[in-house]
Amino acid sequence: MTAPSGEQFEISFARQRATIVEVGGGVRSYADGERDVLDPYPLEQMCDGAHGTVLVPWPNRLGDGCYEFDGERLQLPLTEPERRNAIHGLLRWTSWRALAHERSRVVMGARLHPQPGYPFDLEVTVEYSLGEQGLIVVTSATNVGERPCPYGAGHHPYLSPGGAVLDDCELELPASTLIETDAERSLPTGRRPVAGGPIDFREPRPIGDIAIDSPFDELLRGGDGLARARLAAPDGHTVELWVDEAYPLLEVFTGDTLSPHRRRRGLGLEPMTCPPDAFRSGERLIRLEPGEAARASWGVRLSG
Repeated sequence: MTAPSGEQFEISFARQRATIVEVGGGVRSYADGERDVLDPYPLEQMCDGAHGTVLVPWPNRLGDGCYEFDGERLQLPLTEPERRNAIHGLLRWTSWRALAHERSRVVMGARLHPQPGYPFDLEVTVEYSLGEQGLIVVTSATNVGERPCPYGAGHHPYLSPGGAVLDDCELELPASTLIETDAERSLPTGRRPVAGGPIDFREPRPIGDIAIDSPFDELLRGGDGLARARLAAPDGHTVELWVDEAYPLLEVFTGDTLSPHRRRRGLGLEPMTCPPDAFRSGERLIRLEPGEAARASWGVRLSG
């Protein structure tokens, strides 16, 4: 039987192992020993909830799938029709190819050819590598067309609470600003500081029953330029995710709208180069000139 996610590319280092998939070029599973670091999805099932998916050429939502770029009005398919949005880019269901595959490293590649709504030409690679620092993911995109193009990127890992529910975990999220979104379409409506509110996780505290599906901005970074978020589970393990400065935002999703067996069983913690609706607002949108490339890195590991 062919897996719905296509060919499986295994990588390993010491006790760590990860599986990267052909369909969408994402990470299906990542474990350290017997402990899942990222919440996996089964081999025999399609990717659900965008688990581990690469989000290119935009992360999150684009209202009405409609935007203007260099004076041209463009319309994308509505892939979240109930909310009248285009969501998570154009490569989620594309067949990616392995450009390199070694014991502890695989480089996945995809070509995003010009198409209705995105008449631009991108060459995209995602490198996954395992080592002493855990799983490191580097996304690169090059404009191989003859005209400038709009670009944003993200990734959709779910941190694993090790069999527990998120209610019993503690979260540390180094972000001082919440991007508020409307309830109907999850599109940005404004910003507010997190200080003193129910979603202030700058210091570790229990998640409890709070439901979150929001982007966070103004990440607090260490001297190395990295921002680090941590999910501490009841089994004594902590999953740490870091992002470099190319990722200024993190989307947090507690999974409350997933299928019953998935709800609150993994924390969606999504690195993003731009906020939702950036193709329309232009906020932090990257303009790639012909021949120009963009690169962004994140990583995740188990501690404790």
